[in-house]
Amino acid sequence: MADFDIVVIGGGIVGLSTAMQLSQRFPGLSLAVLEKEPMLAGHQTGRNSGVIHAGVYYEPGSLKAKFCREGSAATMQFCKEYGIRFDQRGKMLVATGTDELPRMEKLYERALANGLEIHRVSKEELTEREPHIAGLGALFVPASGIVDYGEVTRCMGALFLEADGTIMTDVEVCDIREQANGVEIALNTGMLLTARHVIACAGVNADRLARMCGLAKDLAIIPFRGEYFRLGADKNRIVDHLIYPIPEPSLPFLGVHLTPMIAGFVTVGPNAVLAFARDGYSFGDVDPKDLWEMIRFPGFRRVITNNMRYGLGEMANSLSRRRYLALCQRYCPELELADLHPHPAGIRAQAVSRDGRLLHDFLIERTARTVHVLNAPSPAATSALPIGRYIADIAETHFAYAQSLN
Repeated sequence: MADFDIVVIGGGIVGLSTAMQLSQRFPGLSLAVLEKEPMLAGHQTGRNSGVIHAGVYYEPGSLKAKFCREGSAATMQFCKEYGIRFDQRGKMLVATGTDELPRMEKLYERALANGLEIHRVSKEELTEREPHIAGLGALFVPASGIVDYGEVTRCMGALFLEADGTIMTDVEVCDIREQANGVEIALNTGMLLTARHVIACAGVNADRLARMCGLAKDLAIIPFRGEYFRLGADKNRIVDHLIYPIPEPSLPFLGVHLTPMIAGFVTVGPNAVLAFARDGYSFGDVDPKDLWEMIRFPGFRRVITNNMRYGLGEMANSLSRRRYLALCQRYCPELELADLHPHPAGIRAQAVSRDGRLLHDFLIERTARTVHVLNAPSPAATSALPIGRYIADIAETHFAYAQSLN
């Protein structure tokens, strides 16, 4: 007999959404979540800008476009149902240079293709609605909002426990051995768990766990640190909406933005600077093992070569508050160095292919008895509920077939 029918590895919002929905759909199964930190939502989930994305940026027909649009509505409905604070503020995507105007128009067309409500905003209307913001014009997306994803995840965890699920924290998976009739999971505590099936939602360690099961041979997770600053209390009402720049379409990063947080203060960020450790939340964090794995991977070397100028610029922005401030002043010129206060950084787990492509869409792969979420950066938090439903669908069909092999 297995210890559990299904073990979910990873206590972030994607893992807990999956576990919660499995417990609701299959109440007779024994389910467990394993998390290497002492608490849930300790990494990407709890260290982001808290934005409920509408789905403006993503390729029509992609999983990101589909799941983000569905997830935005589902997240707000979940919050209403369980009394979690959120605020549907709407987002302004602000063009600050004439070179951004054609890109802004393409974003407008993409949003329409994704079935979103979006409005062009003139320079004069932008000034009227956001007097502290400077720009040539903007796009307004009413569906965007803000929430504390850590609170959402903890609520999912509580619902999972109420359904007789098991959550184990402070346990790190060292090895996964898939066999014909089950899966063995070796933990850093010396414990050996057995499960009929495993679902890995492991963020920055997704590729490592997948390789234990024979997957992810042609990709690797590269960590990018997103650094934030918090504005002082006198700037808590500096904007009414989320203020975003027009992003560079060839990169999966959205640029430094102004975000009113659900707690009442405003953050600026994040940038996207290469981290030297998978949990490298500061510039001085270096893990030799993580760094050596990156250097050895040919896709990483190609990414660095192809994006050298951008990468050096982000590194300079990371080391210089004045350069970072200049990114914010493009659309909020009144900000000064004294306005930038420390705020926790986050890590984006970005999958990179062997040929050097930054993978833009969500990527989920499986073996006979395991499912692996291999690429789930932003907007994964917004999309967590439909991602969890998608994985539950896989469990209902694929795992039933695997059980027949017993």
